[in-house]
Amino acid sequence: MFRSLVAAIAALGLADPLAADEPRQWLGYGRLVNNDALTTADDRWQTFSYASSRVWGPEWQGDPPAAPFDLLEFRIGAQIAAPANLIQPAPGDRPFAGALSFGLHTHYRQAGIEVSAGADLVVTGPQTRLGEAQTFVHDTYGIAPARPAVLDDQVENGLHPSLVVEVGRGYELGPAHLRPFAEARAGFETLARVGADLSFGAVGQGDLMVRDPVTGQRYRAVSDGGTGFGLVVGGDIATVGDSVILPEEEGFTLAPRTRLRAGLHWQGERRAIFYGVTWLSEEFEAQPEPQLIGSLRLKLWF
Repeated sequence: MFRSLVAAIAALGLADPLAADEPRQWLGYGRLVNNDALTTADDRWQTFSYASSRVWGPEWQGDPPAAPFDLLEFRIGAQIAAPANLIQPAPGDRPFAGALSFGLHTHYRQAGIEVSAGADLVVTGPQTRLGEAQTFVHDTYGIAPARPAVLDDQVENGLHPSLVVEVGRGYELGPAHLRPFAEARAGFETLARVGADLSFGAVGQGDLMVRDPVTGQRYRAVSDGGTGFGLVVGGDIATVGDSVILPEEEGFTLAPRTRLRAGLHWQGERRAIFYGVTWLSEEFEAQPEPQLIGSLRLKLWF
């Protein structure tokens, strides 16, 4: 799978470059914070993640351009996965893991098919300092931090080149917009995924939506400027080949992943908010139950 994804990304470079009369410009910025403290406050497993996108391209017309690499997205991410008990983890629970990612992605649309493709460098281990950051936050709010022995046993330092490709197509169903999609990832995690998103309302329809890798929620990176509400529901299922943060050599057996999600966008003249909830199935066989994660994005202009 990894080699086929490399070939797919390389093939994008054969397309015509951005025309000279369409200079690339700043188009927008998107971000999403995910934390189980926004739902159940259990502080476990996929406990925190953050995604951030900055986008440049030709003037936004409500759809991605036809050629790859005309529109570029620079993506930054952070992720903390942890055992359910940070003081005395249960035997077989997942190790603490921190990951930072830095990537370049492109979005385009041809013959009605929307494509998002790109590459990331994922940094893992104590070198990310995410364990220390979580300890600082826990100390600040009077929450018991991870025991030093838990952080000492975290996933080791590493650099993991990774690729991702998603293809989707939108269908208008009266007041609703249905978008089935398929995704493949290789590197940091290797998996194949299929799913769909169903949206209602004007907000989000003319925007560039970027998929958060942990929850699958789609956040707005480029907006068409419309106001109002947008309701989204969706789900997907994935077959997982391997995962750096759930190493099979340490005895972890990976489980198929199911994600079910819902969220509400509101866009005012100078304010915007998104709140979503995602149900994540067990990611490894020893995980005793699924979990709920909340997602939040606030945008304020003064």
